[in-house]
This record gives sequence, structure tokens and C-alpha cells, in this order.
Amino acid sequence: MSRYRLLAIVLLWFGVAAAFWHVLQDREQPLIRTRLLLGTVVEITVYDPHPQRYIEDVEAAFAEMASLQALTDGSRRDSDVAHLSESVGAVKVAPETLDILAEGVQVGQASGGAFDMTLGRLKALWGFGSAHPRRPSAEEIRAALVGTGPGMLVVDKGEVVKRSDARIDLGGIAKGYIIDRAVAVLEQAGVQCAAVNAGGDLRLIGRRAGPWRIGIRHPRQADALLATLVLPEPMAIVTSGDYERFFEQNGKRYHHLFDPDTGLPAERCQSVTVVSARAGLADALATAVFVLGPKAGLALLERYPRTWGLVVAADGSTLISPGLRERVAWP
Repeated sequence: MSRYRLLAIVLLWFGVAAAFWHVLQDREQPLIRTRLLLGTVVEITVYDPHPQRYIEDVEAAFAEMASLQALTDGSRRDSDVAHLSESVGAVKVAPETLDILAEGVQVGQASGGAFDMTLGRLKALWGFGSAHPRRPSAEEIRAALVGTGPGMLVVDKGEVVKRSDARIDLGGIAKGYIIDRAVAVLEQAGVQCAAVNAGGDLRLIGRRAGPWRIGIRHPRQADALLATLVLPEPMAIVTSGDYERFFEQNGKRYHHLFDPDTGLPAERCQSVTVVSARAGLADALATAVFVLGPKAGLALLERYPRTWGLVVAADGSTLISPGLRERVAWP
């Protein structure tokens, strides 16, 4: 990553993003540390009467995240994802990568393919993350979709079998899983109350005197909150939105969340927020719900315990899981 891109991320974090996705704090003076990881700013906040005693543990959590990023970053030639993309058949990967793939395969099957880890070639074709993204031709899109689909990856008996030469992309699940692993490091160290925030994907640890209050960005009003989640228990909160990465070409706006059936940006939602016990699961489900649309997406979430969604549909209407309604404060 270039110095200029790192600077842009820092400016975005301190100038815009922190205003929307954040834990609304009281007058406590917690321990707060940040790092540039996972293509964003990661912030770990520890709430404790003596938070400085956990400085080394926070650094250990960051180190765990960096290690897992090295495994799952497809742009690194030595990563598990790059090795998997270049292989067909049975492939050996690290146990952590296998865990991510197993979760992704399960969500892919449950969602009827709406979540798909085999779209790496399609995503590269569109050029998101490059200096010159573009809308590919219909022929290019069709070619990029050959060999894709959740059935192209099988995880069984401690190994992964890849059935085509599809390029693997874990962008819709790895960040959430890595957040979960950072939380595990902190919990093992005895941290009782904390928040791990990776560019808006968030997981909470423990309980506070009052409920956790989490702001959700409005997908069409850059300076406004859509709502505030009021959570009495620690959860993971992940949002996928069409405003996060996009470009315009010939007067049309294209974003980075693709419908695997068409190879085009999904058009049924503006944003999806998923609340669940684990960030990895919430990450994958947020993408799946975005592709499926509000009704089918919320129906999918009902299959998972303690998992709810808040969806802004393409027309701007808002749908919410019954279990989340009493946990939302509207502006």
C-alpha cells in the first residue's frame, strides 16, 4: 500500500468515518490504540479502571490481526488465498484460513449462492481498488463468471477442495473473522470490556453500566446517522453499503457489492447492517443480504440464532428484523 493511500485512509478515518460508525462513549478515559490494517484503520478500545495494564495485550491483538491478514490477502503471492487461487483440487491451507472458508461455504449454501468467495476474477475485472475502475463488457463479465459458484469450494475433513480455476476473494468475510480472533486474544488476556472496530465492522466485549450505543451511517446523507443501535449485551455489528466503494461511468453509479448471478453490482439495497454474536458470520451475512434484498435477506437471518438485520432497500425504505426493533433508536 502506498504512503499516499495510507494518508488518505488516515484522513478518511479521522475526518469522516469515525463520525458515523462509533461507540458513543461517556466520560470514561479508556485505552485507545489504532493501526493501519486490513485496508482500513483498526481501533481497539479497552474500558477498565486501569486500562494501561492491557497495552501489551492490545499489541498482541494487533499482531494476530496482521498475521491473519498475511494469510488472507490475495494480493500477497505468499498468502493462502493466492495459493488457493492458483490451484485446483485438494489444497493445504492454514487452520485459520480453513475456518474462514468453512464459514463462507456454509453461508454460500444457505444463501443460495448470494455469498460467493469465487468472484476474485470478476472483482479484479471491475478494477475496484485500482486507479481506473471501469464497467466491463458483457462478454468480459460472462468470461469472469465461468467456474464460479459456492459449489466450487468444498471443505471437508480438514482440507479444502477447489473444483475450478476460480480466483478466490475473501473480502466479504475475512475482516470479520480477523476481528473475532483479535477479540479472542483480548478475552484470553482477561479484558472484560472492549470494542474492536475495523473501518466500521465492530465487535464488542463485555457489558458496561449502560447499554452499548452504536451509530449507523445513513447511506444517502453523508453527515447523518440512520439510527443508533442500543445493545444491552456485547455483539458484532457489520454494515455493507453501496456508498463504501463506487465509481461513475457514463452517468451511472457502480459499487463493489456484486450479484453472483449477473456479475453486476447488486441493486436491491442501499445498505445492510447485521447484528450477530460473531463478526465473521455477520460479515458474510451482510453481503448475502445485500444481494438477496430486504425480504429474502431478513428471512435468511432468521435461520441463525441471535442474528438480526436492519436493511435500507433500494427505494430508501427501511426493514428490520423483529428481534432488533426494540434495540434501535431513530433520530
